[in-house]
Amino acid sequence: MTKSTLLITGGAGFIGSHVVRLFVNKYPEYRIVNLDALTYAGNLENLRDVEYAPNYTFEKGDITDTPFLQTLFEKYRFDGVIHLAAESHVDRSISNPESFVETNVLGTVKLLNAARNLWKNDREGKRFYQVSTDEVYGSLGEEGYFTEETRYDPRSPYSASKAASDHFVRAYFHTYNLPVVLSNCSNNYGPNHFPEKLIPLIINNIREGKPLPVYGDGKYTRDWLWVKDHASAIDAIFHKGRTGETYNIGGNNEWKNIDLVEKLCDIMDELLGKPPGASRQLITFVKDRPGHDRRYAIDATKIKTELGWEPSIRAEEGFRETAKWYLENEAWLQHVVSGEYQRFYEQQYR
Repeated sequence: MTKSTLLITGGAGFIGSHVVRLFVNKYPEYRIVNLDALTYAGNLENLRDVEYAPNYTFEKGDITDTPFLQTLFEKYRFDGVIHLAAESHVDRSISNPESFVETNVLGTVKLLNAARNLWKNDREGKRFYQVSTDEVYGSLGEEGYFTEETRYDPRSPYSASKAASDHFVRAYFHTYNLPVVLSNCSNNYGPNHFPEKLIPLIINNIREGKPLPVYGDGKYTRDWLWVKDHASAIDAIFHKGRTGETYNIGGNNEWKNIDLVEKLCDIMDELLGKPPGASRQLITFVKDRPGHDRRYAIDATKIKTELGWEPSIRAEEGFRETAKWYLENEAWLQHVVSGEYQRFYEQQYR
């Protein structure tokens, strides 16, 4: 499948920036257009290494703005869309669910309409790729895994909004024959992660000697996926995935939150030259959040069998590389930790 002009939404965000970088560098014959509203989690510093690449263009705009999208699609005549733009933080969705409906649901529908209108007379070689989350599946017990056949059971406003947008993508496939593909991934980690999320939050707080907040009993379990592995999976699905299909992307890397925080403490103590166990003294258990899913775990057999993709990095190696990146990029971190983020941090964890 050849794509000449590709739109990546949310390309200045955490996952999106890694996808943009991969496609810009790997496919110089493509024209990559990065659309991002540059809200609190969007940061063009994430893409400084490719911002002057001849096949890269940035457009600032909002996916909920219908006239803007119409103009954008007419200007570039996109052959493909990789849709990553989303409100994505569960705690923020609990505080302000309406914004998640507006961006994640209405924004996705407006993108689908723009693609449908552009491709109505020629769908050959076109593709709309919806990047989603494993949180739409709800919560698992001590055993079992999410598969592509798992029934949706979202438990937070965030996951409900992503579930709704997934349903609309599939509806446009069945109703309008729009060529779509979807993926649901586990928790990502790695460089450029906005520091409200668990791993960068813990790394930054250890660096600053602040308390390390852990929800509830700390035994909530997540499967962690190296963000560069996720980008390579998106590449594989976009180019080789079957139209209308869903692929689960997992890291084969389950950790209880408390075990992960303790591992990060040990890695940071070593990197910072602190006595063993020093950072573990900062661990502070805080009030649980509403509707907290107990366990997520993905069965990624389908993507491995059909597309030959599997994770490339071992868990501890990935955690260490992530910690080293944050220590080596303090200027990036200071620019990101804005007044808005500090106010949110105070509200959530104190």
